[in-house]
Amino acid sequence: MDIIIKSPKRELIFPGVSLANLTTFRVGGLAQWYASPRNWQELETVLNWSNRQDLPLTFLGAGSNLLIGDRGIAGLVLSTRYWRYPLRFDQEKTQITVAGGEPIPRLAWLAAKRGWQGLEWAVGIPGTVGGAVVMNAGAQGGAIADCLVEVKVISPNGELEVLSAEMLNYGYRHSCLQQGKKLVVEATFQLQPGCSQEVMLTTNQNLQKRRNSQPYDRPNCGSVFRNPPNYAAGWLIEQTGLKGYQIGQAQVAQRHANFILNCGGATALEIMELISYVQTKVKEQWAIALYPEVKFLGDF
Repeated sequence: MDIIIKSPKRELIFPGVSLANLTTFRVGGLAQWYASPRNWQELETVLNWSNRQDLPLTFLGAGSNLLIGDRGIAGLVLSTRYWRYPLRFDQEKTQITVAGGEPIPRLAWLAAKRGWQGLEWAVGIPGTVGGAVVMNAGAQGGAIADCLVEVKVISPNGELEVLSAEMLNYGYRHSCLQQGKKLVVEATFQLQPGCSQEVMLTTNQNLQKRRNSQPYDRPNCGSVFRNPPNYAAGWLIEQTGLKGYQIGQAQVAQRHANFILNCGGATALEIMELISYVQTKVKEQWAIALYPEVKFLGDF
């Protein structure tokens, strides 16, 4: 494999990298170019190179809540999975500032160990802080919008900007960051002081609830559909009789119908076809449209 750009310590930008193992679905084609910067110098180098080449830019976190096409992604895929640095705890304000590539379950546990309340719900979210901020991720009655103070983002031209939570136009699984090409490099959360033992207990209980109710034995992206008003998407799918329904190696999970599983060798196209089939059947039976929570990237 040819190496295009090097930092003083390691290679930075690679051509033709498979994205399948970088997503929780374990499907997806090749990135035309791929980079995973670990520090500000490397990030600046990667963005400058991308701008000189005039390439489309796609950001990739932990690869959850995501379906990448079998034909891959054109341009540069910039992964934040190694974009981490020590968390900053403001004891006086009970605030945590964290890098965008930090896994959000780890952040939830670190907050709990300090006895800080507000992220107990996030322990089972399989993604990065940056991705959670962009999607307004939520579970167990909580969401990012409830505790976010501000984010630091960077544009493809290297311009840094600090945005307050109010500026993100948060809604259910929505923020204005979904519309643009700004990368979340840092986020600050407002938490509340509490008892470490109690917060740890609640956090652990939330994790056990997710493990008991959701399928973790096979690759999946998390919840596939947003909950429509007054309904749970999983309940609608189950009542439509679609649990276990399969197209190729893509299957509606038996344990929780709002999950689609890769049963081994599924293609992105099979998963997409199953998503469309579920939408059609639920619409026919309930006259309710299900909208995907999962994000689609690349060429199918």
